Amino acid sequence: MRKTISGIFITSAIILLAVFLMSSSGKDPRPSRQVVQLSGLIVTGDSLKPVSFATIWVKNTRRGTVSDYYGFFNIAVRELDTLRFSAVGYDEVLYVIPDTLSSIRYSIIQVMTQDTIVLPETVIYPWPSREQFRRAFLTVDVPEDDYERAMRNLARAEMKERMENMALDGAGNFRNYMNQQNQQLYYAGQMPPMRIFDPLAWAEFFKAWKEGKFRRSND
Repeated sequence: MRKTISGIFITSAIILLAVFLMSSSGKDPRPSRQVVQLSGLIVTGDSLKPVSFATIWVKNTRRGTVSDYYGFFNIAVRELDTLRFSAVGYDEVLYVIPDTLSSIRYSIIQVMTQDTIVLPETVIYPWPSREQFRRAFLTVDVPEDDYERAMRNLARAEMKERMENMALDGAGNFRNYMNQQNQQLYYAGQMPPMRIFDPLAWAEFFKAWKEGKFRRSND
């Protein structure tokens, strides 16, 4: 009985010693995988258009990259690594790096299929009664057409009315005040001209008289 127990202890000690020696040596018993510089192009399956800004990352790791605007990408991987290609609107694709490569550089063209997006269900409820629907339909505020709105705003009568009734802003008041000051400084030290002998002023007067601008309003 004691010999059996001693044999078990000796066997266990030998196994632990072998594991310790393997771990202390720092060598992986599995064969080392070769590092490969992978580059490629991501395209759509129906039209072969590039898939811009797709995500490529190595599964079960934190390494990855993003394709550029033209669908090109470049990443360092190891043999037998599983790559995951994903993009908005496309099905995810998995690709395994082969272990039979004869070079450290490898290029691929990855095809991605567009994903069918299912929208949530929309339930349309009817009006409680025909009278309420008729009332809402007749009182709805239909937006005006852009062309009709622009033509109405550009009508000469409306533009003239706006120009006559619209007050000057800050910049307009400043220009008006500066023009008055310039006119006063221009005739400083002399009498300003009398427009009573100006034929253009008389023409403007007769025109305003004919248009009835000097009539008193009944208001």
